[in-house]
Amino acid sequence: MNKKTGYDESSIRVLKGLEPVKQRPGMYTRTENALHIVQEVIDNAADEALAGYAKNIQVTHHADGSVSVLDDGRGIPVGKHPEEKVPVVEIVFTRLHAGGKFDKGSGGAYAFSGGLHGVGVSVTNALSKRLEVTVWRDSAEYRIVFAGGEVIEPLKKTGPSAGRNGTQVRVWPDGKYFDDAGIPGAELAHSLKARAVLLPGVTTHLLFEKTGKQESWRYEGGLKDYLLELIDGEEPIVDPWIAEGYVGSGDDVFAIGEGAQWALVWTAEGGIHRESFVNLIPTTAGGTHEAGLRDGLFSAVKAFIEQHNLLPKGIKVLPEDVFSRVSFVLSAKVLDPQFQGQTKEKLTSRDALRLVSFQVKAPLELWLNRDLESARKIADLAIRAAQSRVRSAQKVEKKKGSGVAVLPGKLTDCESTDLQRNELFLVEGDSAGGSAKMGRDKEFQAILPLRGKVLNTWETDKERLFANAEVHDIAVALGVDPHGVGDTVNWSNLRYGKVCILSDADVDGSHIQVLLLTLFFKHFPQLVERGHVFVARPPLFRVDVTASGKRQARKIYSLDDGELTHVLDKLKQEGLAQSAWSISRFKGLGEMSAEQLWETTLNPDTRRLSMVGYGEVEPLDTAKRFHLLMGRTEASSRRAWLEEKGHEVDVDV
Repeated sequence: MNKKTGYDESSIRVLKGLEPVKQRPGMYTRTENALHIVQEVIDNAADEALAGYAKNIQVTHHADGSVSVLDDGRGIPVGKHPEEKVPVVEIVFTRLHAGGKFDKGSGGAYAFSGGLHGVGVSVTNALSKRLEVTVWRDSAEYRIVFAGGEVIEPLKKTGPSAGRNGTQVRVWPDGKYFDDAGIPGAELAHSLKARAVLLPGVTTHLLFEKTGKQESWRYEGGLKDYLLELIDGEEPIVDPWIAEGYVGSGDDVFAIGEGAQWALVWTAEGGIHRESFVNLIPTTAGGTHEAGLRDGLFSAVKAFIEQHNLLPKGIKVLPEDVFSRVSFVLSAKVLDPQFQGQTKEKLTSRDALRLVSFQVKAPLELWLNRDLESARKIADLAIRAAQSRVRSAQKVEKKKGSGVAVLPGKLTDCESTDLQRNELFLVEGDSAGGSAKMGRDKEFQAILPLRGKVLNTWETDKERLFANAEVHDIAVALGVDPHGVGDTVNWSNLRYGKVCILSDADVDGSHIQVLLLTLFFKHFPQLVERGHVFVARPPLFRVDVTASGKRQARKIYSLDDGELTHVLDKLKQEGLAQSAWSISRFKGLGEMSAEQLWETTLNPDTRRLSMVGYGEVEPLDTAKRFHLLMGRTEASSRRAWLEEKGHEVDVDV
């Protein structure tokens, strides 16, 4: 062992309290500016309004750079926690994974809320130079002050409440954690404006102390008024459709109150405007609730087109044809949403797709059949989009004959010739390849199973590549010859817009990923540069939960140990005993049924797919690292590197 590393028992450091946030702030919030830690406070005020207790949210951007958020809700509890023996308001701001949003049972403080991880305002506190909290509750006023996440003025009663209730939080962001400690005023205003749209009867206020500028928002017309404001100046082909759908009693899958409300409109030209929210949280990157809206719209419009025989011969309407000219505002209510990261920009809850799709499809079918004139206009717009797509789609002739490379016999090709839609999955093993063939969407997904590990091509000459059968099949299936960084490439022969590496979620699978990435980086670098190469991320665990009450048995998939821990925590919060679930670890993709593989890894709406790119690392540095890892003459260098860095890796063996 290299003695310079000093790796022993004392090297293991346990981060306590809010230290993890300070050490790795990017894991908990966006760090380009301090807006997100302020939004965490606004989210709490909005949750009070969503629960029906607050009517006003006042945000003040003070001249000294701090921001205060005031609501007229119930006020954060100030009594001592029955187990922790510390004032609850102190716990909320100093402990990760603590808060009222975990209480989901009947009579819980929050049935639907955006802050579900118990992380939000504690992160705000950790990344602030100073944070002051004033609470008006139980006819009294209370105050507590923090600095750098630590209590510097303990909670104390400062006087009577003068008949008011609510909470005020004032935040001084610490600039050392952010690229820019300032708060972008336009984004702050948009955030408050959106909450006024989504909270009928609630007024949001914003004051900039330095300029004296003050704005207030209250939307009596809700989503419709906001949508019309977004598409101002653009002519809809039909009147906007505003509707909502929520789960009632007796549903075996979803909780009472889950569902969505939406306002949408079709326009023939101009810009497309789309905004979505989950429990008032803006989901700027979309997610499964938007996929559910698209699925519901497509199913209803397609059914109308088929019912009235409107489709021209040889034309097939796809979801993007129906959805391409839709502007919308969508607000979903999900009992226990799963977001991609703490910044909550994308909803990943798979059930949300079915939830929203089901709520959208039936009322839209009813609306279309009641208003036939509008329905025909929508159908005509979708059909014209399909015709335009077919005309513009790149035609790829699948040549089979003398002098032309024949497509690999193992390749199960797709039906579409649309390069932008087509996907090729390079699948580890024949068994998994069989499941993938059955589970895929044959319209646009092709499968090429790979036997064993691909050749390490780092030091293989381009002329000798095709001596390896697997590499030959990959290149021929793609339709692109091996090339260098500066070579001229005939992209007209590229047959797939996405090339997806699909291997087991274990060490061998990771090895296959590295070998394939080596092939692409070394011999198809422009394919990577153009954003065509992806890595599919199948789950490693499946949790089988038995039926309880009215809720049916469930299967919950987890990508890794971290997600598994989160899933088990949620099950415990539901009040389930450990005997109510069992955990299975997938030994490989071959263990998954076709249905499971589609739901978790192939379905574009619910899968995890990571694009491969160079990022901020210089290609030359990447090449050096590849050479260290894959070069045949670098065994001694690899050993030295492993001795120095090996302890940093969590190896799955």
